[in-house]
Amino acid sequence: MAHRTIKSGFHRLNERLNQFPQGAPPSEYLFKILSVLMNEKEARVMSALPIRPFSIQTASAALGMSKEDTEKVLTDLASRALLIDIESAEGERSFVLPPPMAGFFEFSLMRIREDLDQRLLSELFYQYLNVEEDFVRDLFVTETKLGRIFVNEQALSTVNNLYILDYERTSEIIKKAAIIGIGMCYCRHKMSHLGKACDAPSEICMTFGNAASSLIKYGHAREVSALECMDLLEKAYDHNLVQIGENEQEGLPFICNCCGCCCEGLLAIKKFGTLNAINTTNFLPEILEVNCNGCGRCVLACPVGALKMVSQNDTNDKAIKKATLDEEICLGCGVCVRACNRGSIKLKPRNQRVITPVNSVHRIVLLSIEKGKLQNLIFDNRALYSHRAMAAILGAILKMPPIKQIMASEQMKSKYLAALVKNYK
Repeated sequence: MAHRTIKSGFHRLNERLNQFPQGAPPSEYLFKILSVLMNEKEARVMSALPIRPFSIQTASAALGMSKEDTEKVLTDLASRALLIDIESAEGERSFVLPPPMAGFFEFSLMRIREDLDQRLLSELFYQYLNVEEDFVRDLFVTETKLGRIFVNEQALSTVNNLYILDYERTSEIIKKAAIIGIGMCYCRHKMSHLGKACDAPSEICMTFGNAASSLIKYGHAREVSALECMDLLEKAYDHNLVQIGENEQEGLPFICNCCGCCCEGLLAIKKFGTLNAINTTNFLPEILEVNCNGCGRCVLACPVGALKMVSQNDTNDKAIKKATLDEEICLGCGVCVRACNRGSIKLKPRNQRVITPVNSVHRIVLLSIEKGKLQNLIFDNRALYSHRAMAAILGAILKMPPIKQIMASEQMKSKYLAALVKNYK
């Protein structure tokens, strides 16, 4: 009986999480992970919370608890990075249940903790994310990407700088951030418990805005200045780490500094042989074969194996090796440009510009439509949307290409939405 009760609590939370566009396929390992992060009662509480940001009063109604008791429960969950605690300029608090990724999976390993068995958790994460394929395939192999690559700015030429926008520069994200938090790299921390971590720096995971404020408030990240964060960016460049952020132009919550041996997203590209995992930059490397001496430095530096050494014949019929690029899996990160000490590689603009969603609402709506979950986003049965929130969602839909609008209106079976789209044209 006890086993059925515990299973029921975690299964309810799993069902709740799967109302997100970024869900969590059920698995024995998933339920073990959840049982390490929380108890059965807390799982039931989290399963009753709205998908989108909610107030204490909204949570109180959903949980059937007093506002005082609700605030205590929410604060405790936020203190363990299971919820994000948001405080407005007016001092009003709201909370949000983050998805597993990018979300509370990572947060659990962003610092050394005594309240969790982080070694066990790392082993479970490894089985769920690196051995089983369902979660990673569902997360990364999608049309609408979860993350996007930032170009190594030191690899940019004067001409390249004409083609890059501010939101595509890590340095601009850092300089414009109101608050910055630095935590441990989840991926390398996880791999360290398995004896598989590389020697890249660990204290280098960058968070911004509300996510940073909540993580700093409860000690999961430390607050740093823009100047110190820029120094960490230089350190990341020196270790050939790739910058990956959430796939949106505005309100970016994080930038990870990733290695090809530990990062789930980069491993997914190598595992599935597809760039569906992450949005690339707007650049591609161009190899100047006349300068290439076949040293292989670029091949060793590439985080996804997009570069290879291929034997060629020179004018004297001697076999020599030259670097060749597989554009189908190239990130456009520019790491290879800096790795080459002969100036044999430079960046050039891609033929077709990569489109980045404007903000998280735009990206989540696109992903919700793709995965058939738009109705969960709009008609959340645990919270009534304000007109402002509904307007933001519908506004994002109205800015989509016609085929996306048709998908949205067909999915919702809503004459109102179809009429709204028609009248908007």
